Amino acid sequence: MSDPDPNAPDSGGESTRWRELVAQLGSEIAAPLTSALERVHALATSGRIDRYNLRALRDELEAARQAGMIGQQLARFGSGRLRQAQERMHLTRTLQGVLSQRARELHARGVTLTQVTRPIEVIADPSLLFGLISGALDWALSHDPAQLEFAVDTKERTWQARLACSFSEAPVEETGALPDSLLWRLVEQTAQTMGLACERSVQGRRATLTLDFPRTIAEEVEGISATEYNTGSPAFTQTKPLAGNQILVVAPRREIRAQVQDALRNLGLIIDYVPSIVEAAEFCREGLPHAILYESALDGERFRALHDEVTGQAPGVVFIEITEDGQSFEISGFGGADITRVGRDVIASSLASALTFELSKNL
Repeated sequence: MSDPDPNAPDSGGESTRWRELVAQLGSEIAAPLTSALERVHALATSGRIDRYNLRALRDELEAARQAGMIGQQLARFGSGRLRQAQERMHLTRTLQGVLSQRARELHARGVTLTQVTRPIEVIADPSLLFGLISGALDWALSHDPAQLEFAVDTKERTWQARLACSFSEAPVEETGALPDSLLWRLVEQTAQTMGLACERSVQGRRATLTLDFPRTIAEEVEGISATEYNTGSPAFTQTKPLAGNQILVVAPRREIRAQVQDALRNLGLIIDYVPSIVEAAEFCREGLPHAILYESALDGERFRALHDEVTGQAPGVVFIEITEDGQSFEISGFGGADITRVGRDVIASSLASALTFELSKNL
């Protein structure tokens, strides 16, 4: 499926939709920034800010940042240049991976989570699939639900996989529909880019999002054979086995961040960067990554406290230290090493292998 081109002369309604989306994006960035600027002016006048206004300022800046990031993703989809890797993905495990990663956030919000799933595989781009499920969760959580239900099953009378997300207490508009927030626009556009049917329904105050996957891996059911897909090579299903994993890189030096980015570029990972242990701890409070890469200079009491807190909550989180010993390469569990260590001179040649080895232990 080719991506929509908002500049195409025959796109008609599609062009209108993108113009409306740009206007909405501008509004959702400007509104929180305007409020944040007013708080900054008040701070400049009084020289003081209380805890409530500080938290509000942070939330407003974060809202503007999130809107900007969504805009970047939507622009990427609308460019028409996105190339998808069609791989065999375990839909249920991918969902469970996202929910496990966000378990701490769900608990903090007091959300009761229910999962009703079957083991089903589909053909999809790994990064887009992970992003789609994460986006669906973000969209649902933006409505402050008390309960969330995810289900993975097949459509009635067909073999096609269906992922459903339901929640109650939805803030329905007078029209009986949910508001078209940027988070919803992102879910909708991601599904369209992937060639999935995406529907949203409301019954009373209960909202349900359904995503149908036409390219489903299935045994022969009632005369319908398993879908065909292009393997490309015998190792097709293993080309990006770690795609969608979230990696946190804690590195104050730009050159180290650049080296790590280049080394991991082709793994399909979601990578975030922070410059300090304090910011890493703050990041982890919002949700734990699958792996944390950090510069050896940051090793100390604060790092050890973070390490103990993270491993206490999720023992499977991987830690990899980037050392100044240029050629060093130690895998945890070998030679008494408790943490994998990669020298900065071998980041390009060894980091991807080390990370793949460590994360594969949890598959």
